[in-house]
Amino acid sequence: MKAQLARAADRVGPMATHARDTAAHARDAATNARVAANEKVYLARGWAAPRLDAAAHSFEEQLAPKVSALLSQAATKIDPTPAARSRRWPMVLLFTGLAVGAIGFAMYRKSTDQWTEAMKDSTSDASRWMSEKAHATADKAVEMAHGVRSKAGSTAGGPGDEAETAADQASTKLP
Repeated sequence: MKAQLARAADRVGPMATHARDTAAHARDAATNARVAANEKVYLARGWAAPRLDAAAHSFEEQLAPKVSALLSQAATKIDPTPAARSRRWPMVLLFTGLAVGAIGFAMYRKSTDQWTEAMKDSTSDASRWMSEKAHATADKAVEMAHGVRSKAGSTAGGPGDEAETAADQASTKLP
């Protein structure tokens, strides 16, 4: 067994030496990596610092006022005491209504003469049309009375004469 241990030690001895050399190289590489990383971190910090400063100023100037306004609006909405109501809008609406009314009244007064003339024309047209219709109806009634009389015969005092007399009276009463 001792012989086997001696042979194994002879084989492992050069490997141990090689492992020590490799560990020394790894330690040197780690030291070099740490130095390079420190340099890169320093460069990165130098690059990032002005950008972070610019971002902070942008946040202060642009986003912070919006967030502040949002928070103020939320506080106003949840405040249990209501704010005093403004009387400005009702007054604006009142004065606007008065102005519209005054303009309408002025336009009405201006167009009263035109409206009166138009109403006179339309009234005379309507009365003329009604008169023509009444005369046409009376003429039709007389024609029908003559037709009934001719069919019934010419008896004196019959219903045909009465209808004709009524139609004549109606046509004389019309203007």
